[in-house]
Amino acid sequence: MGGIVDFDVRLPSARADIHTMHTESGVALAELARITHVTSFPVLADDESAWQLAVTAARQVLERTGVAAERISQVVFAGSGEWDRPFWSPAAKVADALGIRDAHCYEVANFCNAGMAAIRLLSVPGALKPGEYALVLVGDRLSRMVDYRDPDSKALFNFGDAAAAVLLESGAGRFRVLHSAMRTDGSWSDYYAGEPVGGRVLIRRGPHRRGLADAYVRHFTALVAESLTALGRRVPEIDHFLVNHGDRDMHLRLLSALGVPEERSVLNYHRLAHMGGSDTLIALRDLEDAGRLRPGDLIMLATSAMGFSWGVTTLEFQG
Repeated sequence: MGGIVDFDVRLPSARADIHTMHTESGVALAELARITHVTSFPVLADDESAWQLAVTAARQVLERTGVAAERISQVVFAGSGEWDRPFWSPAAKVADALGIRDAHCYEVANFCNAGMAAIRLLSVPGALKPGEYALVLVGDRLSRMVDYRDPDSKALFNFGDAAAAVLLESGAGRFRVLHSAMRTDGSWSDYYAGEPVGGRVLIRRGPHRRGLADAYVRHFTALVAESLTALGRRVPEIDHFLVNHGDRDMHLRLLSALGVPEERSVLNYHRLAHMGGSDTLIALRDLEDAGRLRPGDLIMLATSAMGFSWGVTTLEFQG
């Protein structure tokens, strides 16, 4: 399989604040704090777009690696499908802004699992020829789709915004993609859905249904087992297990169910909310910046998404 050469993550300039959420929704501050775990977090400002953040991240990656635009054969924008403009290609827009002229540009919509789904598609043998590169942009406008006036949507009040750019090659890169396992439980497909309201699309939850937390643990543990079996590895050999930043309690419950010590994960709830599909990349960057990665480290990125889909992407740090 292929590998990640480099990646970068960018945060927007505005912030969501639980005091504003409290005023608009009527939900108690203490309850909001239990959902967000932080009093404020980054969201897109009125004059910011997800594709623009992605361009900034991609430029940094290309400048740092020295990869020329003409060597990029595919540009993929990954997210929910609710882009900055309707019926429009953010992948094509980003490629044009970066001077990438001859690449195939397209989108992958799988919500917060979309970035890893795109990496899966582009990492299989033959997806990229030797010397070719692919650019995966991860970006959404999740905060713009949350209605703070709706107390029934309070579980989504921790939705922030971020964008990431991931450069892939057919070789090992700095992070070799060893394995990818993903699945969807379609019985949850109608639990959340968008509703057009006043020129916006707002996420609405369907009738409350128990069992989603159990589904998270069941599917993630099955995917981890599948991945370890395929690689001939065991749980104690997982050096780092990084999880989408949706729910701190679920994060800790999953680590406990797997038998992975908390110190082998990254919990950023004290400073960031759920930053969409960039969560695990933010955690991976934190590990690298802190000098916690060693050549040969086995890294699992556990991502989940509305629909509901789950994925485990296993990387090996090359150094």
